[in-house]
Amino acid sequence: MSFDTVLKTSTSSLLLLFAVFNPLVATGQSVDTLRVSVQGAIEMALEVSPEVAERSAKTEFASARAAQARATRFLSEFSLTTAHAAAPGLTNPNGVDTDQLYLDPDVRNDWTTFRPFTQAEATVIQPLFTWGELSSSISAAESAVRLEQASTNEKATEVAARTAVLYYDLLLTDALRRLTTEAGSIVNQAISEIRRLLDEGAEGVDDADLFQVLITEQEFNRRVVEVDEKRTTARAALRRQLFLPDEIVVEARDDVLEMIPFELDSLDAYQDYARVHRPELAQGEAGLAARSALVSVARSNLYPKLFAGATYSVAYTSGRYRQPNPFIGDRLRGQTFEAGVGLRQNLNFAQTKAKIRQAEAERDQVRYQLDAGRQLILFEVEKAYRDVRVARSAVLAQEEALRLSREWLQTETINFDLDLGDTENLVKAVQANLNLQATTHEAVRNFNVSVIELLKSTGMLIAAMTNGTLVDQQ
Repeated sequence: MSFDTVLKTSTSSLLLLFAVFNPLVATGQSVDTLRVSVQGAIEMALEVSPEVAERSAKTEFASARAAQARATRFLSEFSLTTAHAAAPGLTNPNGVDTDQLYLDPDVRNDWTTFRPFTQAEATVIQPLFTWGELSSSISAAESAVRLEQASTNEKATEVAARTAVLYYDLLLTDALRRLTTEAGSIVNQAISEIRRLLDEGAEGVDDADLFQVLITEQEFNRRVVEVDEKRTTARAALRRQLFLPDEIVVEARDDVLEMIPFELDSLDAYQDYARVHRPELAQGEAGLAARSALVSVARSNLYPKLFAGATYSVAYTSGRYRQPNPFIGDRLRGQTFEAGVGLRQNLNFAQTKAKIRQAEAERDQVRYQLDAGRQLILFEVEKAYRDVRVARSAVLAQEEALRLSREWLQTETINFDLDLGDTENLVKAVQANLNLQATTHEAVRNFNVSVIELLKSTGMLIAAMTNGTLVDQQ
């Protein structure tokens, strides 16, 4: 891979992410530079991420729904209804006592005089036996809470992985910037040395050598601009991820791009971690539990529900009087109380059975999705595991190639100083050394990203990164 290719590929993912995140408007005075570690960047990203906050809001909603479901265990219906209107008074032409008005047939409603009427009715219903409807509803609601919590963890892991990749992309551009500085110094030295040899009339050096180095200088100038712009883009991408003001320049706390000190365990171990810690599996299991509970809720409607209930009603109209006879009542003045137990049965059994089949189908759908998800996750872990092995091998190969290029460059430099070599071989050695330095930095970055992806695939990324160690995967 050439030095130019490395520059083009090292920040390809950053360009997309740079366009995604919106800046956070700064308020008050802010510092000019913020130096963060990868752990600090992840913690900041998780604190300010609206994606994580949106999932957390869904978890709060599910928690409120679960609390509502639990509250239905006691006094599932407890209401008070009032009515207010104008009601007619009474005409009592014979002057009968107010407690014997029902005995006088001449007592009539007085529609010429209206009085204020008020009625209040309180109703209480307490479920006694529901064939599992209440308990299953509560179980489904609590499973929904676990599902949303797992969804929040999934999004947090995604944000953490994205932030870590951006951090190592920034470190890569820093390393490439230092490399271009070194390359510029070498090019300038080469130009000065060739011009000196031409002035001295040295054999084996001609104008073609000078033009070749001058062309290399122009290529170097182009790459300097490219590296600087991509470095600025990398900073901007990380700043957007952290939702920092535009005035703040983000710098990596690490000075050198190095391999993450990661001890690779067995593939079986990582797959076991994924079975336990992957939030997607937790979502599927919680969803399956919720759907199974809803099947029980639907089936409970096949059977009568036993409940206890009570109703108390009081009505008052001034100018009207309650009569003591239990067979005579005035709905505009008096009170009633009813209490007892009862049964409630949905008699539309065809609809109930259809709803049961629907609930069972939705449960089976989640079960099949969970089975497929398990296999996909195991594959993701295996792919990430092998990517780490490939990336580690690439780093070792690049480091060995870089060592050989340094020996070659040293040999060509000595031969050139002793007039035993030629300029073309020296230029080739310099270019090979610079290209290998760039590809080695790229290989280290790829290894670190592969480790992040492996930890993400096992569901252990946040714990490993925030704890400051990547070797503790328990």
